[in-house]
Amino acid sequence: MAGDIEESVVAGDGSTTTEEVKPYKIHVSSRYLNLTRQKLEIARLPHEFDEPKSKDWWQPKSQVEPLIDFWLEQYNWRDQEEILNALPQSRTAFTIAQSESPIRLHFIHVPSPRANAIPLLLIPPFPFSSLSVGHLVKLFTEPEEANHQPFHLVIPSLPGLGFSDALPTNSPVISSTAELLDALMKRLGYPHYLLTNAGAGSLSPAQIDYKLADWLATRYSDSCLGTHLISPPLARPRAREAPLGWAKWSVARFFEASILGYRTEDYKALRRSGISPRKTATSSTTAPKCARSGMGLAEPNTLSYALCDSPTGLLVFAMKGLRLLAPRKEFSPTEIINFTQLAWLPGPEAALRIWAHCVQHPEHSVDGKKQRRSHGKPRVALTVFLGDHEKGAGGTSSGSGEGPVEVGFDGPKPAYSCPAWAATSYDVLHVHRVSGDASLLAWERPELIAAGVRELAAAVLRVNRQLQPAGRAETAHAAVVSEAGPGAQEQEPGQTSSEQPRLEQGLLAPPSQPMRKSSDDATKVASNDTLATGDKIASSLPATPSPIAV
Repeated sequence: MAGDIEESVVAGDGSTTTEEVKPYKIHVSSRYLNLTRQKLEIARLPHEFDEPKSKDWWQPKSQVEPLIDFWLEQYNWRDQEEILNALPQSRTAFTIAQSESPIRLHFIHVPSPRANAIPLLLIPPFPFSSLSVGHLVKLFTEPEEANHQPFHLVIPSLPGLGFSDALPTNSPVISSTAELLDALMKRLGYPHYLLTNAGAGSLSPAQIDYKLADWLATRYSDSCLGTHLISPPLARPRAREAPLGWAKWSVARFFEASILGYRTEDYKALRRSGISPRKTATSSTTAPKCARSGMGLAEPNTLSYALCDSPTGLLVFAMKGLRLLAPRKEFSPTEIINFTQLAWLPGPEAALRIWAHCVQHPEHSVDGKKQRRSHGKPRVALTVFLGDHEKGAGGTSSGSGEGPVEVGFDGPKPAYSCPAWAATSYDVLHVHRVSGDASLLAWERPELIAAGVRELAAAVLRVNRQLQPAGRAETAHAAVVSEAGPGAQEQEPGQTSSEQPRLEQGLLAPPSQPMRKSSDDATKVASNDTLATGDKIASSLPATPSPIAV
């Protein structure tokens, strides 16, 4: 059916080599939009009794019907398309061993106009695409505070999400995606860069966000020089694997004192999340409902067939996901439908298959210990949430909100990510302990993501002076409960490091050459690096039927 409603608009002659980076604009077929409207008009909703309300499950009909009416009568995709196309989007193709055809990655790339900017790879929270977090661009590229570190920002859509091609069936998702993202940064002229999650790793379905960041930090430490992890799923140190870490934890938890990297806030946060510091269990964090639910995981295609044919079904699925991840956040009707459209247009099946694959075939860094021994532990900054439902710094909402949580969305929270536990696997340069819950940070508390990345940049530049770009602006410290990790220098809020000697331009310095080379029909980027597994260069890309113009 998709082939019957496609309106192809191809720039130039339609050919693209795997070395080219081409500008990309969204243009959805009018026939496909009309088909979507027809499906909404004939939607058949389940029967629900108004009274009494169920005590066991969610009854969304009273919320779904107004949204369908809004979608049909007020929502205009062309207006949203115009807004999204204001973002500088591109696509580029890579050849990988598992695929006969190149894999095209869709991404947002916004170089900062500031001379002291450094490269940053921001991974959207799964299953959102790059377009869903486009509102974060200016926060990183042109921060309002003059002394805040700016970044050249790259936000990719993971393979199969948004307008990126899906990986071939049975491909290892985490390792293949990490390889593509590292190659993307090098192709854009960033041989060294920083990395950040945009969501909590312990809230991510199948912990995809965390595993991807961890893989890049561990396996690509020569290029990924520092990683900002948000609420990563951490386990207590074990005597056999980390005897020193286990000994520190044993002493600290016995006295429950602020010693050996632990703080009194840690013990309180562990208890709030259902873990007693006195117990000796070594289990890691408890996955939330959205991460451990079997829905769509054991066999994703059944649900894929249902959702691919029903925009209403996908709308309800999106609503439930938003409620699970941010039960007290009120998104506008336009925001909810935008989330749904960005999954509906390319199809939701790839996201479900990624989720299922990562649950059934978890990829562990088998050589992680060898990698750390040969290259050292990856440098990270951590942002963790205390779950105390208080106001954050500056009166910022902590994500706790007001009012009760709806039936069906009050499941167990993930366990607290105790920062000192990370020292087993990482070189922890800085820690933010923040009031409240993680929830959907990219929409509720995006300033915390930016603050964590700024602290990471400052810490990396402190411990490795060769990385300091000339003329780098001093970075400000976030006004939240924070701690300098092992190896980092303590610095009080407002304190500058003017006493430090001026350093030479280094690996994280702004590129001395222009980022892009423009041509008449496309924007091209020179690249000295391609994927190690891809020696082939395809002369053209396959014309896959789609409602989206390529």
